[in-house]
Amino acid sequence: MLVELRVVEQRHKAVLEVLDGAWVTEVAHRYGVVRKMVHDWLRRYAAGGMTALADRSSRPDTAPTRCRRRSKRGCRPASGSSELGPRTLVHRLGAEGVVLLPGRSSVYRALIRHGLIDPKRRKRRRSTGAQLLRPQRGRR
Repeated sequence: MLVELRVVEQRHKAVLEVLDGAWVTEVAHRYGVVRKMVHDWLRRYAAGGMTALADRSSRPDTAPTRCRRRSKRGCRPASGSSELGPRTLVHRLGAEGVVLLPGRSSVYRALIRHGLIDPKRRKRRRSTGAQLLRPQRGRR
């Protein structure tokens, strides 16, 4: 009877085979993975035992381009008025010589997150037939 092993048990079995003297290349081929993965399993098994062989999240620990959450005080513009919008803030940062400017949408989200501005619905063009009735330039 064929019994299906869990992922952790399969990895544990592969690690034990290598520790018993099997070649890493053979074990990797048998389990359908690359050699680097078998070496990673060996390292994780040595560090934490069988529980370390469980699946891990692929989410990174840090995101260097993401804005940090700060208090409202740290988010307020230093120039006095708290009624400044994202476009003005980005422009003023550029004028002050900031090299890596944040995007306007990032500043907008930060201002909303800290309650400094109220989110507004986007203004959209009227979808009337008038645009279709206009003659196009360059065509006759």
